[in-house]
Amino acid sequence: MEKKDDKIVEKVNVDALFLGPKSENHKYFKETLNFLMDEHIHWRRDFHPEDAPVVSLREQHEEDFEATLQRTTNALLELSSKLKTSSMPWFSARYLGHMNADTLMAANLAYMATILYNPNNCAYEGSPATTALEIEVGRQLAKMMGYDPEKAWGHVTTDGTIANYESLWVARNLKSVPLAIKEVKPELVKGLDDWQLLNMPTNLILDLVDKVKAEGVWEAVREHTARGMGVQSGKLGKLLVPQSKHYSWTKAVDVLGIGQENMISIQVKDNYRMDVKHLKETIDQLISEKTPILGVVAVAGTTEEGAVDEVHEIVKLRKEYEKDDISFYIHVDAAYGGYTRTIFLDENDQFMSFDALKQTLHDQGILHKEIDWPSKDVYDAYKAMPEADSITIDPHKMGYVPYAVGAVVMKDKRVLDLISYFAAYVFEETEENPMLLGSYIMEGSKSGAAAAAVWVAHRVVPLNITGYGRLIGKSIEGASKFYNSLLSAEYFEVNGKKFRVAPLTKPDFNIVAFAFNEVANMSLEAMDELNQKIYDQCSYKSGPVYSDDFITSKTDLDFDNYGNAPKAFIAQLDLPATEWDKLGSVFVLRSCVLTPYLTSNITYDEFWDIFRNTMQKILRLIVNSR
Repeated sequence: MEKKDDKIVEKVNVDALFLGPKSENHKYFKETLNFLMDEHIHWRRDFHPEDAPVVSLREQHEEDFEATLQRTTNALLELSSKLKTSSMPWFSARYLGHMNADTLMAANLAYMATILYNPNNCAYEGSPATTALEIEVGRQLAKMMGYDPEKAWGHVTTDGTIANYESLWVARNLKSVPLAIKEVKPELVKGLDDWQLLNMPTNLILDLVDKVKAEGVWEAVREHTARGMGVQSGKLGKLLVPQSKHYSWTKAVDVLGIGQENMISIQVKDNYRMDVKHLKETIDQLISEKTPILGVVAVAGTTEEGAVDEVHEIVKLRKEYEKDDISFYIHVDAAYGGYTRTIFLDENDQFMSFDALKQTLHDQGILHKEIDWPSKDVYDAYKAMPEADSITIDPHKMGYVPYAVGAVVMKDKRVLDLISYFAAYVFEETEENPMLLGSYIMEGSKSGAAAAAVWVAHRVVPLNITGYGRLIGKSIEGASKFYNSLLSAEYFEVNGKKFRVAPLTKPDFNIVAFAFNEVANMSLEAMDELNQKIYDQCSYKSGPVYSDDFITSKTDLDFDNYGNAPKAFIAQLDLPATEWDKLGSVFVLRSCVLTPYLTSNITYDEFWDIFRNTMQKILRLIVNSR
């Protein structure tokens, strides 16, 4: 705790947030869990205490009653055995694989406590407590991303895939509104041709919606939008996504009737960020063909490399086009990297200047002084995010909340008019109730426990540099240390053979991808085979995961998805460019460094020793098996 400008600033102690790799906080966790269970038990007992117990003490001692409880115990013991034998040890610093880590005690306890009440956030009457929490979480996330929480809209989804679906759902319906107005109330768009109508900025379309509502013809207009008439192939234009997109976008254009032929992949550079130059060339080509742009998707934290697209450059590009009356929807898929924006927010939730941020990160010990993060491009990308029309954020990733919980935030809550529905038995349309979640979302029944877990997590860990910023900073520092170690690693020598390792690219965030190659090997196919064998020994494939020294994940970077971006990487490992031209794919090991436990020099040194020894052992096995 420190005093700053007469204000007491409490800093979150990261070590107190988790059960811990060795269950260091088990006493607090068990005591609190017992208390929460007792609270629920007393709630049941105290509800109309005049009601007699349904099950008598005599019945509880009957043979079949006790046998049923024993069956329950046996089933749970069997489950526990399976979980301990085969579950992934997310909590351990030895696990650097997928986007998983230890989860916050507060979120786990909140989820466990709430699940007993079984709230359904589809309708307020089924979840008076947790629906209100979900609405509040939506406002918190909107503020975190730089939106005005009074004008924005956000809510919890099952995952980032549904959040991405909802953003495209909005973009699709939005794009079709001006044409629908032309059909129903043409005087409101008098003098504008179809090309102009298909290139209106989001705010002007929503202003038109306000006018249509004032005219009393909104329902008629909605019937003529894509929501009512469907999507004519190509009519609304193309969706532009980076090659590094999450696979949910490929599904989204299918599910929402956009069609995969109307999704264009934009090249990424060798740092795996979207190539904004290629984006501009693509847009220019589409404009010359009189093809509108439905939207542009940027990614903040790609799932394979952790790259952060240059959102600021995309926003700048849109502003330039709008001078020529060309506009399009912008969505940021920050499912993985969304919570990272907390690092940029001071204790008053204000976005810091670049120099102040760097100074604060080092002065407060959030990043070691030798860690140079963020780059100016990453900083500018996060600063520009409030310019996007919508953003996906996953609390079950960098929010350290248990599955399954994603979220989406929209800059202007007026977009709800484009997607709202009412089911008579669930909703009362005449009610002045902003909590009719089921009317505005893609899902139906949904867990209120997930919303409660996020809400409690946010109460414990502030959404700025004093809370999540400190936690995520540790993750970034751990990734930077791992990257630097790989970059400077000495050769691995086994039976007279030498192997070298190289990282794919300097991480924008906390994913470090890398690969090994035998010195003097000139075959990409042989290098891929080597790394596949290493992965087989560092994953579930090698047997019970608790026996592994180091656990990681893998991915393939191929020409179809990445163009020639990986060409520079294989050159680092001394492979000729002709090998890439021949094979068009490279297999890499992929480590998501979500753990906050690699910042201690002692812990990190132990981890790096484990990593080197494990790799040495695996390479020996591979060489000896030849």
